[in-house]
Amino acid sequence: MKNILFIASEAVPFIKTGGLADVVGSLPKCFDKKYFDVRVMIPKYLCIKEVLRNEMTYIDHFYMDYLGQSRYVGILQYVYEGITFYFIDNESYFWGEKPYGDWYYDLEKFSFFSQAALSALPVIGWKPDIVHCHDWQTGLIPVYLKDRFRGGEFFRDMKTVMTIHNLKFQGVWDVKTIQRFSGLPDYYFTPDKLEAYKDGNMLKGGLVYADAITTVSSTYAEEIKTPFYGEGLDGLMRARANDLRGIVNGIDYDDFNPETDPALPAHYNSETFVEGKAAVKAALQKEVGLPVKPDVPLMVMVTRLAGHKGLDLLCYIARRLMWEEDAQLLILGTGEAQYESFFKDLANQFPDQVSAQITFNLGLAARIYAGGDIYLMPPKSEPCGLSQMNAMRYGTVPVVHATGGLKDTVPPADENGEGGLGFTFQSYNADDFFASLKRCLGLYNHNREAFRALQKRDMEKDFSWDVPAGRYMEQFRNMLSW
Repeated sequence: MKNILFIASEAVPFIKTGGLADVVGSLPKCFDKKYFDVRVMIPKYLCIKEVLRNEMTYIDHFYMDYLGQSRYVGILQYVYEGITFYFIDNESYFWGEKPYGDWYYDLEKFSFFSQAALSALPVIGWKPDIVHCHDWQTGLIPVYLKDRFRGGEFFRDMKTVMTIHNLKFQGVWDVKTIQRFSGLPDYYFTPDKLEAYKDGNMLKGGLVYADAITTVSSTYAEEIKTPFYGEGLDGLMRARANDLRGIVNGIDYDDFNPETDPALPAHYNSETFVEGKAAVKAALQKEVGLPVKPDVPLMVMVTRLAGHKGLDLLCYIARRLMWEEDAQLLILGTGEAQYESFFKDLANQFPDQVSAQITFNLGLAARIYAGGDIYLMPPKSEPCGLSQMNAMRYGTVPVVHATGGLKDTVPPADENGEGGLGFTFQSYNADDFFASLKRCLGLYNHNREAFRALQKRDMEKDFSWDVPAGRYMEQFRNMLSW
C-alpha cells in the first residue's frame, strides 16, 4: 500500500472556482484502493458551506512560526465518498466570501498554507510516499521538501508531483516579496530556481524541484514547450521534458449523468436520447425565452465571458450566422463587460434566435448541456477543458478549436459525421470557426440520421476518471519503482 496526498487550493464538494476543484475532488476516488491510500488536503475556508464545516472533525492544532509570529494551525477532517479530506484552519488567512481575492495577499496566504500543510503531516501521523501538488498555490511545497523539511526522518524519501492546470497562472511578484513570504534563503532566488525575469515565481519553484511534472492533456504538454503557449517558462518545460507527462482529465460520471441528473426535466441514455433530449430542449427553449422549435438547431455555450475563451471569434460571426442560418444561440455566463453587453444586444436584435443568460446557474448549465444540439468551444488555448466532455456526455456535438485538451478529446469528424466526435478548426480565426460550424449545421439540417449517430458515439465515449486514474497510478508506480 502506498500513500498519496493531494494538496491543492480547492476541491469539490467543498469549494470550487474551476476545473481544478473537479480534478482534486474526483480523481482520488478512482484509484485502486488495494494499492493506494489517497487523501486530500485543502484550506478550511470560511466560505465553505456551513453545513459542511459543521460536519468536519477536529483532529489537532499547533503553532507555527511564520513571518516572525506564532500562527495557529488547526487540522480538521471530513470523509467524503470514502476519501479522507484534511483541512488546514487559520481564520486570519482563510476568511472571506471567496477562496481567492487580493493577488498580493493570496501569495502570502498560500505560502503560509504550503508550510502549514507539510508541518501538519507529522501531527496527523500519516506519511505520504508522494505529495501531489496542484498549480502555483502549492508550488513552494517541492521546494520546502528539498530545503527546511529535508533533514527530518519523517520527510525523507518523500517525492513530489507538480500538476499544471493552467500555466498562465504562476504566483509572481518581486523577489523580495516572494522571498519574505516563503522564508527561503537567497540561494533559491536565481534564474535556474525561483527567479524568472527578475521576479519571484512560486510555480516555477515547484516545476524546478518536483520529481515529476504532469499537465492536463498530452497536446498541452507539447504546447507549453513552445514560446506561444509557454508563458515565459517554455525553456524550463523543454529542459524538464523527460519528467513532463500529459494526462487528460476526466469528468465525474455520477455528477454528469443524463439518466439521473436532478436538474433535467427528462432523463435519457445513449439508446433513448432522441426523445429525451427533445423533451429537455423544448423545456429549455421555453425557460430561456426562445420559441419552441424542435427542428431548429440550438447552439449553446456555457462559459466565463472572457476574450481567451474565443468570444472574439463568436462575436465576429454571430450576426452573419443569425442572418444566414435558421438557428438559435444560447449563452450562459458572466465576465467581461464588453461581452456581456454584446450578447445582451444580440439577443435584443434577434429575440427569436438568441438568448443571453448573463448569470451563474449550475442547474441551467446542466439543462443547456442536455438540451443543446451543438456546443461551441472556440478558445484561443485550453489546457484540457471539461465543458466539451460534459456536452458529449449529454449528447451535444462539440465544435472546438483544436488546441490543448480539445484536440485530445474531440477528434474531428468529416462532413458526414464519421471518423471523429465533433467538428474542429485548426487556425484561430473567425472564418475557420464559421466554416467548421457550418459543416456541423449542415449535417444537422441535411442528414439528421448521421448527426444522431454522432451524438450516440459521443455519449458512449468513456470520459470518466477511470482512464486518467490508471495513468496516474502508472506514474506513481514508476516514481516509486513499485
